[in-house]
Amino acid sequence: MTIPYSYIDRPSPFGPKDAPAKTVYAVTPADLEEGRFDAAVLAWARAAGFKAEAGALLLVPEGGTGDVGSALFGLGSDPAEAPFITGKLSKVLPPGDWKVETTALTAEQVALGYGLGAYGFTRYKSDKPKDVRLSIAASADDADIRRQLAGVFLARDLVNIPTNEMGPIELEAAFRALGEHYGAKVTSIVGEDLLKQNFPLVHTVGRASASQPRLLEMRWGEKGRPRITLVGKGVCFDTGGLDIKGAANMALMKKDMGGAANVMGLALMIMDAGLAVDLQVLVPAVENSISGNAFRPGDIYRSRKGITVQIDNTDAEGRLILADALAYADENPPDLMIDMSTLTGAARVALGTELAPYFTDDEALSGKLMEASGSEADPMWRLPLWMGYDKDIRSRAADITNSPSGGMAGAITAALFLKRFVTATKSWVHFDIYAWVTADRPHAQVGGEAFAIRALYKVIRGMAAK
Repeated sequence: MTIPYSYIDRPSPFGPKDAPAKTVYAVTPADLEEGRFDAAVLAWARAAGFKAEAGALLLVPEGGTGDVGSALFGLGSDPAEAPFITGKLSKVLPPGDWKVETTALTAEQVALGYGLGAYGFTRYKSDKPKDVRLSIAASADDADIRRQLAGVFLARDLVNIPTNEMGPIELEAAFRALGEHYGAKVTSIVGEDLLKQNFPLVHTVGRASASQPRLLEMRWGEKGRPRITLVGKGVCFDTGGLDIKGAANMALMKKDMGGAANVMGLALMIMDAGLAVDLQVLVPAVENSISGNAFRPGDIYRSRKGITVQIDNTDAEGRLILADALAYADENPPDLMIDMSTLTGAARVALGTELAPYFTDDEALSGKLMEASGSEADPMWRLPLWMGYDKDIRSRAADITNSPSGGMAGAITAALFLKRFVTATKSWVHFDIYAWVTADRPHAQVGGEAFAIRALYKVIRGMAAK
């Protein structure tokens, strides 16, 4: 089955394996010193002052013709520090077909790095990118590389599209298109039906928007296999509600559905690989808007689980919609439940914008996550579900508050809030991701980004294999 390369059609960054291609020699300074190349190429490099610094490119002419015959690309002294540095090649190489030769990176790292770097969000741009294509080495798993890129690109695209074209209605359309492509069953509960079917917090957060709130569900796979549930926060835009954000903090709030985008990208990988799992994907999709029927500070609502929640800040809305979705999933406990959300600024303060924090009580799962993080160069780090802070989410008037006072340990108290709604599932992990790149890197440009889903794909693939 041909996979959707992304939500927005784009040409593949890879050329046919049998196409004539010029060679890029990806080298370290040690490679130059040891003279592993043709003497004329080395002489050219020395004359040009090429020292194989990370990301440096030197075009090498074809003997006597003046045309480009090959290229040297610097990996720096320690390629492990930038395993996907080949992403830069898509931006600096002349148009045409190329192949990479190197002993410092694996064939998978070369191809995945190049593919990630070739991504561009061009939906609203009139200029076209260069037609640079890379041949994937025969030793690499071509299908799996393309599959992972498709998942990452889907997540990036969904985050990058502005809310006027990616509100709750459009997110449902993308969700349905993904499910239908792989033969999954997709359902949705919309508007007032959320109250009838007991999803009161999803309805509460999204009711002020002209685009009705909804709970999206996808089921795929075979019963009797390991049950995997993915839950993604789908706040398509967050004004902050009546506790309105300032302009600077509101500017990037199209990315507040980054959790939904990431679990959809992960679901694509799982389904495309045909993993032997029973997959459930849940996305509460809302827009946190302001109108006469917006929920208010001081309101108290009963959740699906029966826990009452006092609203002490309408800008702490993500945990509310996740609470109902997690409670629903927990009613039929899966073998593994993963939720992903752009939940707190506190997580960014703790770990910055490049490292995905996660919370779990499952020690065995945490070990697998850290192993996969290292092997896949997909960074994440565990933060504690410190029960000493559970008292901070208690409320005088209700069971719990959605916004503890004091401002301390915000990522932890948000995770503890969610933990209240996952009581039967033994293996649960919560990711508090940023879903955005703030500065261009070789394999990622400023904009929407996938966090931790390549590592999660490896963990789930291991579960399916057993």
